[in-house]
Amino acid sequence: MSTPRVFIVRHGETEWSLNGRHTGSTDIPLTANGKKRVLATGKALVGNDRLIAPSKLAHIYVSPRRRAQQTLELLNLVQKHQLPWEAHGEPYCERLQCGAKIEVTEDVREWDYGDYEGITTPQIRELRKQHGLDPNWDIWRDGCPGGESPSDITERLDRLIKEIREKWHAPVMDQPNGQGRGNGDVLIVAHGHILRAFAQRWAGQSLHGGPSFLLEAGGVGTLSYEHHNINEPAILLGGAFVVDLPEVKERVAQ
Repeated sequence: MSTPRVFIVRHGETEWSLNGRHTGSTDIPLTANGKKRVLATGKALVGNDRLIAPSKLAHIYVSPRRRAQQTLELLNLVQKHQLPWEAHGEPYCERLQCGAKIEVTEDVREWDYGDYEGITTPQIRELRKQHGLDPNWDIWRDGCPGGESPSDITERLDRLIKEIREKWHAPVMDQPNGQGRGNGDVLIVAHGHILRAFAQRWAGQSLHGGPSFLLEAGGVGTLSYEHHNINEPAILLGGAFVVDLPEVKERVAQ
């Protein structure tokens, strides 16, 4: 059996992500272009002979926010009756067989930006300057007043990583000759900062230096292990994808 993976999917474009506004608890939908890009991603990357094989997924974690849930609906993975929420549109699925349970969890909600919710990085730096704080703000070092600190994020992500390894990956990897029970791939649909932090913690790195990698709106990243060893977590650099819009057909869920 192949080494199990975690696919991290950032939700598609929203008006605020397009404008660079920090979007944590504010619950806003995808833009029309955001829907098109996610639909294209699902068509290109999801399928039993593609990067994300629905039949190999053991579990799906989704943020409570609408934009993440809309993204899952458009990824060519699940049908309406499988959703633990009322669908925001007509899900797109080419009748692929995905038996993974969908779990909505606060563990993958976006970083709580507190006082910085809804404003851009230049605005945050100006605000800090007015308050006599270091204007060279870095979320990975400074966190957000009234919101979450890097240590808060580390605590909730480490809890989730522990669960994934113990519940979904170890049963696959701990058996002789890789003959573990079931399939161990996991999918997470969430947000930019929290998924970058997740990848950083997956690799055992502190958040304080900040990850030097990006995950664009609608992008997909892949995490796994070296040497089929659960004690050697790794980021698969060849497994990060963004599908561009020219490949998109006109059909988009409303």
